[in-house]
Amino acid sequence: MNEKKPNAWTRSLLIWVGILFALVLFVQMIDGGGRASASDTIPYSDFVRQVDEGNIRAVTMTSAGVGSGAVINGKIAGGKDFRTIAPSDANVSDRLIAKGVAVQVKAEEQSSLLMLMIYNSLPFLLILGVSFFVFRQMQKGSGSGAMGFGKSRARMLNQKDGRVTFADVAGIDEAREELEEIVEYLKDPGKFARLGGKIPKGALLIGSPGTGKTLLARAIAGEAGVPFFTISGSDFVEMFVGVGASRVRDMFAEAKKSAPCIVFIDEIDAVGRHRGAGLGNGNDEREQTLNQLLVEMDGFEANEGIIIIAATNRPDVLDPALLRPGRFDRQVMVPRPDIDGREQILAVHMKKVPLAPDVEPRTIARGTPGFSGADLANLVNEAALLAARRGKRLVAAQEFDDARDKVMMGAERRSMAMTDDEKRMTAFHEAGHALVFAHEPTADPIHKATIIPRGFALGMVQPLPERDSYSYHRDKMHADIAVAFGGRAAEEIVFGHEKVSSGASSDIQQATRLARAMVTKWGMSDALGPLDFSEGEETPTGYFAPQQKRMSGDTIKLIDSEVRRFVEQGLERARSILTEHRDQLDLIANALLELETLTGEEIKTLIAGGKIDRTGPAAPLLPTGGTSIPKSRRPTAIGGAAPAGA
Repeated sequence: MNEKKPNAWTRSLLIWVGILFALVLFVQMIDGGGRASASDTIPYSDFVRQVDEGNIRAVTMTSAGVGSGAVINGKIAGGKDFRTIAPSDANVSDRLIAKGVAVQVKAEEQSSLLMLMIYNSLPFLLILGVSFFVFRQMQKGSGSGAMGFGKSRARMLNQKDGRVTFADVAGIDEAREELEEIVEYLKDPGKFARLGGKIPKGALLIGSPGTGKTLLARAIAGEAGVPFFTISGSDFVEMFVGVGASRVRDMFAEAKKSAPCIVFIDEIDAVGRHRGAGLGNGNDEREQTLNQLLVEMDGFEANEGIIIIAATNRPDVLDPALLRPGRFDRQVMVPRPDIDGREQILAVHMKKVPLAPDVEPRTIARGTPGFSGADLANLVNEAALLAARRGKRLVAAQEFDDARDKVMMGAERRSMAMTDDEKRMTAFHEAGHALVFAHEPTADPIHKATIIPRGFALGMVQPLPERDSYSYHRDKMHADIAVAFGGRAAEEIVFGHEKVSSGASSDIQQATRLARAMVTKWGMSDALGPLDFSEGEETPTGYFAPQQKRMSGDTIKLIDSEVRRFVEQGLERARSILTEHRDQLDLIANALLELETLTGEEIKTLIAGGKIDRTGPAAPLLPTGGTSIPKSRRPTAIGGAAPAGA
């Protein structure tokens, strides 16, 4: 493959050079000689005068044709060449001989009929050749030229460069096992046919962006050893009705020639949406394309040996006819990885990175709950870039920790101009969160607290869950609400009611959202009972909208009062903890003002009455024990004090 590309490039270059040379030659033939001779042509009257004055010694005369005069070439006495045409009735030769001029006569060169035809048709042939070549190149470059709208844009994947196998896929073991069976069938179909098994028609990969759906498809291509065609769902759809359906037919026709084979359609929701959901020709084109795809996958004429693998992160919008068995027999979920999966994914991406001895993939996996495979790859890359920027030869745990903060919260804003009062209020705000974290038995352990601004936050306290959580408990939710109000309660206690800042805006939003979910969705209000008032959907802001359901005004008021009660209970719970441990609040806040960042172990040391000692080797920011992951996509940074207006 690598040898063909230079040859094709060289061939194209030679063709263009040949066309350019032909154009130059043509222009020279048509216009070049005429221009060159035109500069030396003199009027016949000037020629006669030069002859009479004796300035011409020798000439060459050539007949210009029947009924025409003679073409006379020669040199004037000064050495300048000249050319002129004598009239047909002029007795030129006698006059020249009388003046002693040496006259040489040449017969007219008669061109053959064939050469004359070639000479006259050359411009048209040249224009036709250039047009044909340009038109052909446009068709090749677009993949579907003006005469090839209905041709498939599916490309056969080349496995010679960048071959991916199942060994490169980590963290999604269940999804990989289901697809390994398809690969095994392609390698040995007789093993399944003996028991009456049939090859599945298709597999639909469903998962959030970045979870590795396309990587899985490439791994299937690398493992199966069969032709693998790849295409995007948007490649089928054009503004002209019928083009998409034609491309589907052509794709399956090409796949039949290479069967058994695999066809991978990425982002199939671009063409597989519910039919009848819109109006206009664009929708008609998409529906015709989908209809053709349905027929090709499981219609009157079976396409044996062609397996369709598609990927989407929007299975809810797909047409039901596309999801039924016989078309997509398997719907493979590709979830976000758990802690073990994240550790495996990190190990894969760390192979190309020189690591320091203090880097532990398990520890980093604990601190990255909710990260997808793409997020983890980005984390490793950011850590490597940070190490290079700092002039290090190895990537240490500190780079991974800083890279995670950058990915989650944004870059540090150390240049941000903050007054001493603002820094002090931010320090007590974050200390309040940290102290409530420490004294709530069901709250997650603290990873670190910092007052270094990042993104829109002036500071933050990051938890580090000890284990994977797949469900929430009532006591844990009440503790989370109290933790969210730790910063607001600390500001009230230290600075007074009138000095409370806007830094708790995100905390209030988070606590209100959690309280409303407890009341309307999870049935944790004794006054309302175990009833669902949420309609099962969230508004764009994340709040459940009970007004969408038919409820009485009294019920809506009761929901609002219960949400308010849960929130106020959390605020009072935070006030009680901070009031009881006011001395610890001052210790943590003063340490933050001095050191800017405290680890979870250092906060425990301060609460226990000890002192922070950083004279020895730097302690890793990430603790070494436990496991991780809350249910959310990313770990929540509590107490991200926001600037005014945020």
